[in-house]
Formats: sequence, structure tokens, C-alpha cells
Amino acid sequence: MPDKETVKRARRDKQEGKAPSTQAGEFVREEVHHIREGKHGARSAKQAIAIGLSKARRAGVKLPARPGTRDRAEEAKAGHKPSARRARAVRGALKKEPTTSASHKALASQAHKSAVKRGSASRRAAAAKAVRTKGPAARSAAAKKAAATRRRTAR
Repeated sequence: MPDKETVKRARRDKQEGKAPSTQAGEFVREEVHHIREGKHGARSAKQAIAIGLSKARRAGVKLPARPGTRDRAEEAKAGHKPSARRARAVRGALKKEPTTSASHKALASQAHKSAVKRGSASRRAAAAKAVRTKGPAARSAAAKKAAATRRRTAR
């Protein structure tokens, strides 16, 4: 069950006309925080993101169906609540998983792997959009961060 605050933030994103992926980002963010504070773990950053997206779908964010599922109508039909026994088992299994899967390093590595799959034109378009929408203060901070990263990796 997502926090009320998370649902509120996602709803605000929807009212502002933001993309479903942006709305879902709030649920992923919540999941990452849960893992970091030790509420439960995850096997990988990918799993942490998947749990967040799943919560977003159940909360009504209009995301595309998970890869591998045939279509959204079928997924909606299967939208019944899992039994208490199953929910408890899942929570118990997640408790045993590591919390390092939501570290900055793990999430950055996952983002990098995902970006590489998209191709250079797509990455360039995303960067160009970021430049248009960020604003001067955020752009300056991003440039400083990039410069620091270049210094670190140049060694």
C-alpha cells in the first residue's frame, strides 16, 4: 500500500499534465526509500523499480502493461488482491534481500544500462530536452556534477 503522500504527489503530477512515467516515478522513489531505510530489500535495482511500477499500476497510473503480459484488459481482470498468506510470504522474502540494490551506485548503473539500450539519438534528444526544461540554476548544478564526474573518471 503506497503512502498517502506518494499518491498525492503522483496525483499532482497528473493534474500538471505530466507523463505517466513521471507519475510512476513517485512510487519508484518511495520504494527506493523503503529499501534504503531497511523496511525490506530487493535483489537488484531493476527489481526495486519493478515493485514501484507495479504499485503505480495498482494505484491507477496509466502505464503500459508489463513486458510479457498480453494486454492491459487481461491485466485489469487479474487485478485481485493477493491472499494475506501470499502477501506475508512476499514481504518475508523481500526482508531477506540486500538493501544495497537501492544504493546510488546500483541505481546509476541500472540507469546507464537502460540508457545504452536506447541508442545515442534517443539519449541526445533526452539531453536536449533537459537543457530546454531545466532552468539556469539546475543546468549549472548539472554541469558542475558532470565536470566532477569527468574529473573522477579521468584518473
